Amino acid sequence: MALYSEKVMDHFRNPRNVGVIENADGVGEVGNAKCGDIMKIYLKIDDDTITDVKFETFGCGSAIASSSMATELIKGKPVSEALQLTNKAVAEALDGLPAHKLHCSVLAEEAIKSALKDYYDKNNIEYDQSQFPDCASCGHCDV
Repeated sequence: MALYSEKVMDHFRNPRNVGVIENADGVGEVGNAKCGDIMKIYLKIDDDTITDVKFETFGCGSAIASSSMATELIKGKPVSEALQLTNKAVAEALDGLPAHKLHCSVLAEEAIKSALKDYYDKNNIEYDQSQFPDCASCGHCDV
């Protein structure tokens, strides 16, 4: 059995939605150089719908594939639906990740939530703080 699924390899070799959105409505960055994976997500939101999403990721193939898949899963969706995206959904959409690479899907979820929190903050929209995990407290980069 191959270590990575065909979907992981496809999103690694042909990542979707790579780039920067100038004047993005929300920007989120998670990870750190010590752990080797850094993700930055840019959102364009119109009428409470994510009309465009781009990413920049410095990291391994699983991190790039997770970023790419996560952007595909939220593009065109209402903000409320994007907020519900989980790392499990990202990993499942990629037909799985090796156990030691699951943290990449966690970073993708956290980057999207960080960008959504930025959007809420910029627009003075009230939100439940518990919906937004703090990347620094997850501990996976401390291993």
